[in-house]
Amino acid sequence: MKLKTIFLCSQCGSKSPKWSGQCLSCGAWNTLVEDVEDVSQKARAVIKAKPLKPSVTITGIRVKKSRLSIGIAEADRVLGGGLVPDSVILLSGDPGIGKSTLTLQICGQMAAQGLKVLYFSGEESVDQIADRADRLKLKSPIQIINVNNLESLLATIEAEKPGFVVVDSVQVMQSELIESQAGSISQVRFVAERLMQVAKTQNIPILLIGHVNKEGNLAGPQVLTHLVDTVLFLEGDRFHQFRLLRSTKNRFGAIDEVGVFVMNERGLEEVSNPSALFLEGRAENPIGSVIVPVLEGTRTFLVEVQALTSYTHFGYPKRTASGFDLNRLNIILAVLERYAKLRLDSSDVFINVVGGLKLDEPAVDLAVAMAVASSKLQRPIPPEWVVLGEMGLSGEVRNVAQTEKRLKEAEKLGFGKALMPRSKNVSGQKIQTTQIKTVAEAVRELFGELPN
Repeated sequence: MKLKTIFLCSQCGSKSPKWSGQCLSCGAWNTLVEDVEDVSQKARAVIKAKPLKPSVTITGIRVKKSRLSIGIAEADRVLGGGLVPDSVILLSGDPGIGKSTLTLQICGQMAAQGLKVLYFSGEESVDQIADRADRLKLKSPIQIINVNNLESLLATIEAEKPGFVVVDSVQVMQSELIESQAGSISQVRFVAERLMQVAKTQNIPILLIGHVNKEGNLAGPQVLTHLVDTVLFLEGDRFHQFRLLRSTKNRFGAIDEVGVFVMNERGLEEVSNPSALFLEGRAENPIGSVIVPVLEGTRTFLVEVQALTSYTHFGYPKRTASGFDLNRLNIILAVLERYAKLRLDSSDVFINVVGGLKLDEPAVDLAVAMAVASSKLQRPIPPEWVVLGEMGLSGEVRNVAQTEKRLKEAEKLGFGKALMPRSKNVSGQKIQTTQIKTVAEAVRELFGELPN
């Protein structure tokens, strides 16, 4: 066997004989990874392919697949109602976020339904996984196998005929047919392709656990996300109790749903009323704090946004955002200075979304602006108010999607007033709405006259 060193692009998979900073095929930077390939001359049998004759038209196919409920409502919601029998799901997230805990809980629920569950672990020993299962009080029969060899894994699946398979993780599995180390682009791609083939031909749902790189993206080649049917990300801050399960790709359901969990000593526990939990412990009449109804899939959460402004002792003021886009914050501050006459050029500004959540929808713009104004003017926003709206560069406040749904959630939790852009879709609401056109009107409504 004759091996040759090559460089593969982790984004598009193209080959290059030498390393360069930019991939010549897709234009991505710093994506070429060293690998090896077999260049020895081998006799290849010439196979004459036979033409295939279609047996039935697509309109004559009757779909009989029914989803398998996981037994965890929040996970079923994100998947679109449960597992599709022959699907491959990729679960990823930061180290220590709870991927293995959630996976073991899913295995316990599937085994409790009478399915044979095979848990292939290439990173942890059987005793380590059994110890975690004991902490989670799992009593269902889960068969755990410690293996790194792909061929042994596939042979075990063929012999055991399981109803559900977990591979932890796809980056540590290695095939003897590929001459490269585990975790390389060629290995990860080949492992995923073979597991996908097993899932489709043997009608077995397979859950793959994947690593993330230092940028927080899924490690390995981009083709990995193209191969699988569903890509799930478990998000959250390791130092906060909240965990959000999101889907970035789902061939069998929507990708805008989110599942909410709380991490405790019993593992990941479902949250039926996230809004009440996110607002728990809020102080009375806090300065620089505002409540905003945000939309996640078909659900609405009430989230607290906090702002702090302080005089800067340096020539250039500092802007810091936790859970909110920093570039968007800079735009909001510029609009406040220009149209609301708030002097922020000598103030450090800090934004925090309570609970470790990350908000990126436009409806949060006005809430962030009012939180900053509250901190700068040292005047609290009355506790019965919620604020929502998108801000434009000319100081206007624009309407957001599904306003009625947001207001109903606020009303359900006892809020009586809403500051929002002008809308025709708020008829019949019990909550009192104050509709404004500009950010200057919003500041006047909550804090009185604009500063000089």
